[in-house]
Amino acid sequence: MTTRRAILRVLGAGALIAGTLSASGQQRPKLYRVGILSSDVAQDPRVAEIRDGLRALGYTEGQNLVVDFRWADGNLERLPDLAAELISNNVDVIVTLGAAVWAAKRQTTTVPIVVAFSGDLLNVGVVSDLARPGGNITGLSLMSPDLAAKRLELLKEAFPRIARVAILYDPDEVATVPEKRETETAARKLGVTVQPLESRHSDDLGRVFAAATRERADAFIVFAHAFAYRNRDRIIDLVKQYGLPAMYGWRVFVESGGLMSYGPNVQAVVGRAAIYVDRILKGAKPGDLPVEQPTEFKLVINLKTAKELGLAIPPSVLARADDLIQ
Repeated sequence: MTTRRAILRVLGAGALIAGTLSASGQQRPKLYRVGILSSDVAQDPRVAEIRDGLRALGYTEGQNLVVDFRWADGNLERLPDLAAELISNNVDVIVTLGAAVWAAKRQTTTVPIVVAFSGDLLNVGVVSDLARPGGNITGLSLMSPDLAAKRLELLKEAFPRIARVAILYDPDEVATVPEKRETETAARKLGVTVQPLESRHSDDLGRVFAAATRERADAFIVFAHAFAYRNRDRIIDLVKQYGLPAMYGWRVFVESGGLMSYGPNVQAVVGRAAIYVDRILKGAKPGDLPVEQPTEFKLVINLKTAKELGLAIPPSVLARADDLIQ
């Protein structure tokens, strides 16, 4: 009996080993599960940037990678439940886009979270330190509040006569608070009055733009958060309707017909999130990985839009532009 049990143990071990080997005799690759959480729509191109980044690092969906994608279609109240779904599916790491980081942060302190892009992670309390964030969160920041003053300065330089600037934002997005504060501080230094335009839903846009013009706004600043990104075509059309200059945070707004933008290369920032995911899957602790901030910012001006609006941009500002869209 002892000999028979020993033989069975050997056969069982052999079967186990065989089960872990592929037909070629090689061990099957580990299957990683990466969750992506977005406040935006299913067709968000930034999700493709993350997937492409992972593919470039050797991850192939269906072989060694499963991507579990959840999106909120602009309804921020859905994000906590979507984050909980990802956690219950035992993802190895969650990648968040924009405002989704807050939902993920509140749902887990153990599952690693990589912020693909966000505003100021430090000043809104997502991390306690940029160099060593600690906890389970790291990633990339777009430094939106730090850029707020510069955007207003460039707008004022391009159109020196503006005295009242309307700022469009969604008050439910946490990144709004520090960015609005920095804009207001810069406005006081420049002698400009700020008119807040709160808009939570696309249906609000026509009303708030009409209110801005009734109160004699000279220009607009559009905070480049999820709401504005999702509704950018409607926002750009309204700005053109009222014939006023506007400054945006991301190049995509100018490519879609907006007048001016100043900010980082969002696609490049988002693509780098895959590097953080890769390092975490290979054993790094998110709290030990510094939050990365962009080092290059570009002023982009759409000359065609300026002509359509009958706006003359000074040569000094045009000379400073990194890209001019004809």
